[in-house]
Amino acid sequence: MGFSDATQFWNERFDKEEFIFGKEPNEYLVEQTKQYLKPGNKVLCIADGEGRNGVWLAKQGMQVTGFDASDIALAKAKQFAKDNQVEVEYTFSDTDSFAWHTNTYDAAVGIFIQFADPTMRARIFKQTYDALKSGGIFILQGYTPKQLEYKTGGPSLLEHLYTEQLIRDLAKDFQILDLCCYEKELAEGARHTGMSALLGLVAKK
Repeated sequence: MGFSDATQFWNERFDKEEFIFGKEPNEYLVEQTKQYLKPGNKVLCIADGEGRNGVWLAKQGMQVTGFDASDIALAKAKQFAKDNQVEVEYTFSDTDSFAWHTNTYDAAVGIFIQFADPTMRARIFKQTYDALKSGGIFILQGYTPKQLEYKTGGPSLLEHLYTEQLIRDLAKDFQILDLCCYEKELAEGARHTGMSALLGLVAKK
């Protein structure tokens, strides 16, 4: 799916008043941020959508940069940042057109970025690795194949879902600090609600 197709697809989803993934930050992100990040850190939010995670990170005192392929989502994210009286530097781009500056960020965050097919996913891991400073942290959350049984969110394509081995292979250049597969109830807006099969990763460059 090209950038303009992705924009159209996501714009159709995001083009409503409600925040389709809610306004609260992702739970796994919150837990890991408290453990590994600190105020003043430069953080990159990959495909930050309506801004629930980027804005929360900014409220914790981080310097946040984010991007998304939906300009409608970004308009909501910018307003959400303003409502919360924080600054987030947002760019309208997809993972391939974004300017990934090398050795720039203390952390990168990818929460449910499962629009990525296997080749794009490999590129994102490499782009993220290169963009992090030495010692930088990558926090990732996604669905595992078991999610196809729950149908409470996420892609319906098996190759877009994460297994522990798949992520271990993708993160081979990183030091893995946390890698867990678990099931729990999510309540993240209309799009992610109910029992969910999840994977969490924290990796260090």
